[in-house]
Amino acid sequence: MFLCKKFKASDKNMQSGEKSAQPWLGKMQEKWGLETTRQVLLVLAVFSLSGSSVVWLRKGLFHLLGYDDATPMWLKTITYILFIFPTYQSLLLVYGFLLGQFSFFWEKEKKMFRWIAAKFSK
Repeated sequence: MFLCKKFKASDKNMQSGEKSAQPWLGKMQEKWGLETTRQVLLVLAVFSLSGSSVVWLRKGLFHLLGYDDATPMWLKTITYILFIFPTYQSLLLVYGFLLGQFSFFWEKEKKMFRWIAAKFSK
């Protein structure tokens, strides 16, 4: 019964022409401190491009290293952490620059590196 009420409420919103995507885009815009929905979409595009690129690069790297199904998972994990993770971070900056969101990603990178440094300094 609760689900039916919730569905009817969202159904009314859709009938009135309100876009269902606006609430989550607005939340992301607020959380990330961005000025426009366009910036949110560009940031999401950077994440998407970086993720897709790193998957493609991982396949190539693992092929060059001769990794296959028989390769131990611990070895693949170590390789991933040492090579792919930094590559992903770099790609975020590159795509961020190309799509005009470099400062957003640079601030996130600095925050992440400070967090990692604090974990290792304890």
